[in-house]
Amino acid sequence: MAVQISKVFYPESFQDLFSAWSDFPNAVLYAGGSEFMRRQGRRVPVLPPNIISLDKIEELKRISRTERYLEIGAMARLNQIINLGKIVPEALLLCLESISGPPLRNFVTIGGNICNRELRLDLAAPMNVLDAQFELRTASAARWISASRFLSIQDGIIDLKGPKRKYHGPSGLGSHEILTRIRVPLEPWTYTWYHKFRNPGNDNTGGSILFMIRNQKNILTNIRVVYSGKTTLREKNCEAMFEGKQLPLSRNQVEVFMDKWRNFLSTFENNEDSVYPGENENFNPELTKTQILNFIETRLLHISS
Repeated sequence: MAVQISKVFYPESFQDLFSAWSDFPNAVLYAGGSEFMRRQGRRVPVLPPNIISLDKIEELKRISRTERYLEIGAMARLNQIINLGKIVPEALLLCLESISGPPLRNFVTIGGNICNRELRLDLAAPMNVLDAQFELRTASAARWISASRFLSIQDGIIDLKGPKRKYHGPSGLGSHEILTRIRVPLEPWTYTWYHKFRNPGNDNTGGSILFMIRNQKNILTNIRVVYSGKTTLREKNCEAMFEGKQLPLSRNQVEVFMDKWRNFLSTFENNEDSVYPGENENFNPELTKTQILNFIETRLLHISS
């Protein structure tokens, strides 16, 4: 049997990229390659017939800063972003530093993490909580879309009717459309906490959670809590209720906030497999719910002390 030889294209501009994609519409885009190799599970990888590498498109690697935003090209490596230091919003920085180890972060790209077709990965939480915007581009046009819309979040309401859903990548990408830039607001936050849960018995992720507040003169001006697993959970109605509250919060106010989140999570009690990232027999969705609630309560009590 003849060995099939894969064709690899190295476009240096968007025009070259979309020209190659038009000629080979089933070609696979290749960024950092970490997820592609992870799925292989073999020493010698099997390549698709046609590959379009994004590595030589310099525009996709650019990082710039304005007074209001940090703009990051989709091909920027995670360590490249981390090395920017304090100009990176703390929520994003904490998340990036939790992803694998430094060697892997040297070639994993921010766009690859966001656009993973098999799993919702780490950056979903900070992208949502920071109100990031994504630039998407086709051969003929470019458009901006909010991270929450791109990741199919609808203000804390998730349609779980019918069969259990499985994650098949972001629905925000159209046919022959790519993520080119990420725009992250540089708004200051008073406190930011990030935590990645682990499943008992192994090192697999049980999702991650971000808790952020902004206060001025002991007035809570903004509070955001986002959990990201197979899907992303955010109770915006609860957040809005507590904006403008005097700090420290009373014990009764903490209980009201917790009751809102308990009720919110109970919406998904019969749909754990479509919400929480349980990929193995050791996964316990009830434990993950408890961990989420304990984390939120601990943070609330911290700002109330």
